[in-house]
Amino acid sequence: MEEKEISEIKEVKEVVETATQTKNYDEAYCQSCGKVIKKEAFVCPYCGVKNTKNNQGDEKSKIVAALLALFLGGFGVHKFYLKRIGTGVIYILFCWTFIPSLIAFIEGIILLCMSDNKFNDKYNN
Repeated sequence: MEEKEISEIKEVKEVVETATQTKNYDEAYCQSCGKVIKKEAFVCPYCGVKNTKNNQGDEKSKIVAALLALFLGGFGVHKFYLKRIGTGVIYILFCWTFIPSLIAFIEGIILLCMSDNKFNDKYNN
């Protein structure tokens, strides 16, 4: 095999490995090379590019969201906490009907029963 063919095979192998990588809740994909890196990493260890999407200080807590839904959910406070601003405004507009309170109570129970990985995938990524 020629040297060019060998390098092409290595590139294809690298692309396949990158595409089949799975990440945990504390990991993210590098914006440049696409490899799985830790969220806290400031620089990708593979390509050396600065990680612009590290979520330090922006992590949402499942317990806090559930408690907000259970106690202040009728006003949509949990939706604002989870950065769902539009839904939060709808909750405020219809809070006088108590329908948002019922929905928020159910959402609070769902949040408490949700796994940490599923919560992080949905609200922290």
